[in-house]
Amino acid sequence: MKNQFSGEFLFQIAALLLAIIVVHGAYVGAIRPVADAQLREQAAAIAAGAEFVPERSLAVVIRDFEQEACFILLIWALAIMGYKGRQNLQERRLLEASLIDIPEGTSVLPPDAREYSRSIEALPAEQQDYLLPRTLLAALQRFATTGSIQAVSDTIREQVEVESDRLDSEMSMVRYIAWAIPSIGFIGTVRGIGDALGQAYEAVEGDISGVTASLGVAFNSTFVALVLSIIIMFCLHQLQLAQERLVLDAQRYADKRLMRHLVAPD
Repeated sequence: MKNQFSGEFLFQIAALLLAIIVVHGAYVGAIRPVADAQLREQAAAIAAGAEFVPERSLAVVIRDFEQEACFILLIWALAIMGYKGRQNLQERRLLEASLIDIPEGTSVLPPDAREYSRSIEALPAEQQDYLLPRTLLAALQRFATTGSIQAVSDTIREQVEVESDRLDSEMSMVRYIAWAIPSIGFIGTVRGIGDALGQAYEAVEGDISGVTASLGVAFNSTFVALVLSIIIMFCLHQLQLAQERLVLDAQRYADKRLMRHLVAPD
């Protein structure tokens, strides 16, 4: 489990660095040059007194630093959720395997628990850390030690509750990112409004281009941040739903494949 956490931590760091490199490269190489060229054309048209409707292009909407930071966080969050989703799929495959092969109508006594544990202990070390093998192995060991079916039931319930709490706590970084993205958008809003107020004297003199550009920064940053936050929250809820189903299915597997075969000694 420790190696799993260290590997996941390294993956998150690598994903963050890659997101920074990719997004910043896209902004420097394509997005900002295109947006600046469009803004210069619009400014020249306004200065020439031409009548036209400014185009609200995607490059202009996402050109500022706040939007760049939001896209970096979006890619980072999606990478973390992709890693978690891959783990979830790997664990779900074990639900289709026969980890405990107990024939129908067979009764399992405490001395038999050790025999049925061997198939689980033969799994690779990585798979033994998954929820289902850990739950089944803990239940068999408790039954071999106590001979109590109630104790086995309590062990299964404790295992799935602990796993549910662990999965929920590991989503804290993604929830923080989902909160941080709108906050960064609001920072852009405050910055844009502040710049617009600083250029109010130009608007009084009849030049409103600076004020409108600053207000565009304010509204664009909030718009992009809210859209990206909606995407993250949707993916987060889907992942949490898959994790909750895994926990419930693991408990159902243990009840169906193991619990109903246990017989307490007289």
